[in-house]
Amino acid sequence: MKRFGAVLLVLALVLCVCLLGPRLLKKVGADLGSFSGSSDYGGDSSSSGWDNGSSWDSGSSWDSGSGWDGGSSWDSGGNGFFFFPVGSSSSSDSGDSSGFGNLLFYVVLIIILIMIFSRKNQHQATPHAGTAAGAQQTPGSKLQPMSEYAQLDPNFSESDLVKKLSNIYVQMQNGCTARNIESLRPYFTDALYQQFDRQIKSLIASHRINRVDRIAVLDVVLRGWFQEGGDDHLVALLKTRITDYIVDEDTGKVISGSDTAEKFMTYEWDLSRPTGTVTEQAGEVTERHCPNCGAPLSVNESAKCPYCDTVLTFQDHDWTIYAVKGIAQRTVQS
Repeated sequence: MKRFGAVLLVLALVLCVCLLGPRLLKKVGADLGSFSGSSDYGGDSSSSGWDNGSSWDSGSSWDSGSGWDGGSSWDSGGNGFFFFPVGSSSSSDSGDSSGFGNLLFYVVLIIILIMIFSRKNQHQATPHAGTAAGAQQTPGSKLQPMSEYAQLDPNFSESDLVKKLSNIYVQMQNGCTARNIESLRPYFTDALYQQFDRQIKSLIASHRINRVDRIAVLDVVLRGWFQEGGDDHLVALLKTRITDYIVDEDTGKVISGSDTAEKFMTYEWDLSRPTGTVTEQAGEVTERHCPNCGAPLSVNESAKCPYCDTVLTFQDHDWTIYAVKGIAQRTVQS
């Protein structure tokens, strides 16, 4: 009986490691913001996404990386693990077998509870967990047409902003691979930058490199705008293609993902700036000063003041990225 129970205990522990181990490994996300994952996603999901109240925005904290789906759940029904004796035994060695049975029962129970809790958190915190995957786009009813924004800002150019967003996306993914996004600091709100930066630091601490290659921005559409909390918000839809995988820094071996599978990603970016801000005309020179030491500077040259190292941002005078959602992912195997 003891030998049989020991074998079952070892099998249960091995099963736990096999099921939970890869998930813990994947906590270090893929692409900047952990929007790409091992499973494709898309469609409506009212409980997921990176917007206000969820993972990647200017008002909440970063929790998990890529999503997890599939597989059967472990619960207390059916013919699960709840056949172990608790406090009783029919063998002559009743004392030993009963104690071992109790221990085995509680070990397996803890494993099951961990697995259930892990799956629950993933469904709540990740954008592509389960079948109802992908964040919801901002409802069209909330948005005003871009053609009307010219009434607020006569200098605003959709084509110029589309080019700028395409360039920022490429820089973001290159920064993810380089594990350094400091030069992008001016383009994010403070809170969003800190969340992205935590992902980079996690990669460095775990000696992993998230390689994002074959980057292509296929389309950028400015869906519309709205005003909220004293700010103008502009909603953009980006469609891109990448390959995305994680390698060990020391060995160079691929830990997760694929260096050949192409992922076609759809994101929604929420850009914001204070209401009343007007786009600078081409060639217009506006003198800016460091908010800390007052030194004259150009935010385009660096994300820091060259005199006092104060971190700078476009937030007060130009569009910054306020929130990012992962809308859909479709993987094509090469």
